Amino acid sequence: MSYIILRGHWCNIMVLNVHAPSEEKTDVSKDSLYEELQQVFDHFPEYNTKNLFGDFNAKVRREDIFKPTIGNDSLHQDSNANGVRIVNFAKSKNLVVKRTIFPAPKHS
Repeated sequence: MSYIILRGHWCNIMVLNVHAPSEEKTDVSKDSLYEELQQVFDHFPEYNTKNLFGDFNAKVRREDIFKPTIGNDSLHQDSNANGVRIVNFAKSKNLVVKRTIFPAPKHS
């Protein structure tokens, strides 16, 4: 995980880049990442703009309970454990998972 703080006149912008463990890694390593991510988010004031980017090795499908966080469009038929983790984290921090907000391009 890495982050940078861009100091602004009215608010600061925090940009975080994360590479989460893949699905086959242990829950201990995944829990460790999300605990560190939680600490970083909690360390900085709420009024900072926070942008979270990276590879979360997540698959999130279009389940109704996820729609407020992911939108209506998803490429996946099934969610994996990493997908559930990132959606739950995003919900707890009032974030939106942007990749799944935009419809997938139609291939011909």
